[in-house]
Amino acid sequence: MSKINILIVEDEAAIRGMLTIVLEQAGFIPITAAEVDAAQKMVSENLPDLILLDWMLPGVSGVEWARRLKKDTAFKDIPIILLTARGEEEDKVRGLEIGADDYLTKPFSPKELVARIRAVLRRSGKLHGASQLTLGDLTLDTEQHRLSIGEHQLDVSPTEFRLMQFFMTHPDKVFNRTQLLDQVWGRSVYIEERTVDVHVRRLRKILSTYGKEDLVQTVRGFGYRFSLLN
Repeated sequence: MSKINILIVEDEAAIRGMLTIVLEQAGFIPITAAEVDAAQKMVSENLPDLILLDWMLPGVSGVEWARRLKKDTAFKDIPIILLTARGEEEDKVRGLEIGADDYLTKPFSPKELVARIRAVLRRSGKLHGASQLTLGDLTLDTEQHRLSIGEHQLDVSPTEFRLMQFFMTHPDKVFNRTQLLDQVWGRSVYIEERTVDVHVRRLRKILSTYGKEDLVQTVRGFGYRFSLLN
């Protein structure tokens, strides 16, 4: 695996140091900045493979900088994981709506951090060699384009495969239809929101053959969540 450069933008020195150690131990190359101006200079000089970005920063906030990056054609494809002490669901949704690829609520374990980073890098095509994702007895293989429950391979369409891949890399998180359209179908494609409902129903029908339809849950008044917990 080629070396992955990760920019850490965090104003607290102790947390910055901890993140640096965790990333180095995981085989990544950490680059650090304490505030947005320094981070912007680094990004302009050398694009990182991913940005770990604290929500609350002095001066320009992390969430505001993330919004700016995602609107700039030169930087919009850099994956961003927001680090936040905000645990409210609406705050997390706001982070995703401005274009962040994932978020972690402090405090979090080093193991979870590395797992989230690898998941985001896989989706962005920057990390290879880890083609299988397993949750419970559900396995998704991106190289062979297979979705299986135990020894049983499921017959899913390419869209349903991408939808399940997104769900499995974001377990226990709630997404509305617009967010799912952006992440699974892409922002350049115009598709009605009801299309999401159609594919979710198809996915549930396929999963129901093995009693797994409850993995994809409806959150009334908002959207959908993938969870192994009922």
